[in-house]
Amino acid sequence: MEIRLSGFGGQGVIRMGVILGRAASMFDGKNATLTQSFGPEARGGACSAQLIVSESEILYPYLTAPEILVAMSQEAYDKFEPGLRKDGILLTEQDLVRAHLPRSSIKAYSVPATRIAEQMGNRMFANMVMLGFLAAVTGITGRDALHKAIPGFVPDRSLDKNLEALDRGWELGLEQRAA
Repeated sequence: MEIRLSGFGGQGVIRMGVILGRAASMFDGKNATLTQSFGPEARGGACSAQLIVSESEILYPYLTAPEILVAMSQEAYDKFEPGLRKDGILLTEQDLVRAHLPRSSIKAYSVPATRIAEQMGNRMFANMVMLGFLAAVTGITGRDALHKAIPGFVPDRSLDKNLEALDRGWELGLEQRAA
């Protein structure tokens, strides 16, 4: 699976890619590669992580036709949605992205990740909400693998809250996947 995670600097987009790649490769027996890019401003500028997850060996580490696009900002959506495969999966941050009507063959899902994170006390958990949502909707890796991959990538003092945010996103993803 070719996945592009995108948003603006400071949303934890790159961290999502690192954790998802680690979960898939270290705890789910898959192969993964990650590349990343930042806008010149870093925090607040455009950023994206390009992740490939595969059951077999990955011979080329760059995206050619992303199957999954996560857009956590309008700028990211506008920039990367045209490159999503015609039968791809689009996941957007419900409160920050105004998507036009998706192409008919694209499966589109949306989650208010930032709002949920704010209700939990810190909008910095939005990336974990989106990560759980992504994994549940796509089935790319399991919740247990994600739980094992997170320690060491978030501060110890907020580990429980990050896991809670991931679980909230996971539950919402399962609900939307079943609908």
